[in-house]
Amino acid sequence: MTEHDSSTQDPDRAPARPPVADRAAFEAEVARLRLREKAHTREGDAIAAARRRLPMVEVDATLELTGPDGPVTLLDAFEGRRQLIAYYFMWHEGHEAADQCEGCTWVTNQVRELGFLYSRDITYAVFCQGPYEESRRYRDFMGWEMPWYSALPSNDELLTGRQVGSMHIVCYLREGDRVYETYWTTLRGVEVMDYDYALLDLTVYGRQELWEDSPSGWPQTMDAPPEHPMRTNGRPIPQWSRIEEGRSDDLTPGS
Repeated sequence: MTEHDSSTQDPDRAPARPPVADRAAFEAEVARLRLREKAHTREGDAIAAARRRLPMVEVDATLELTGPDGPVTLLDAFEGRRQLIAYYFMWHEGHEAADQCEGCTWVTNQVRELGFLYSRDITYAVFCQGPYEESRRYRDFMGWEMPWYSALPSNDELLTGRQVGSMHIVCYLREGDRVYETYWTTLRGVEVMDYDYALLDLTVYGRQELWEDSPSGWPQTMDAPPEHPMRTNGRPIPQWSRIEEGRSDDLTPGS
């Protein structure tokens, strides 16, 4: 096992597998499942339609963020576009890179190409809930390029009524110099940012996590406790490729 290999399977013992069927029987089962998949897709469309009909609430457009050049406002984070999607990144101030949130690292690592959002007049940005300089060094270590701000000066106001320090996606609409919040979600709601889980869910062994409803004998990732399935050998999983490249994970400002 390599330092960052999360596999825990006994090489001499193959995991359980589905029963073998002929092509006709296989396709019949897929067709039955497809009916449920289509219903799930249609329900997702209906939920999105309801989301577009939610009311909105005004937010102080002058709330302070910290960016690469110092203080900016929530309004500035729109970068002139009409909509803003902000991901509120959990932060453990003063902790090493290995101790930062594996869930936030996992979903943020999925966000690469923003051109399609821009084509719909939407800006995407990370609002880290910790200090700017310390968290910016983490962004650089991970190689992320999306706009990055510290929301620390205004966390309580921006996340009114919600748990500050938890992961959130919040959507905003700008009308001139006024800003409105139109939607927010948290916890498993942030899976919309991810494609790894979506692909894993298509496979026979799924996410291989302890909570899943899987047949007996299906492999499960056992090298991390159930609450930390995105972490292996003491680090959020995406950090290992950066360590192998020789990038510095020192988050000390000024180092």
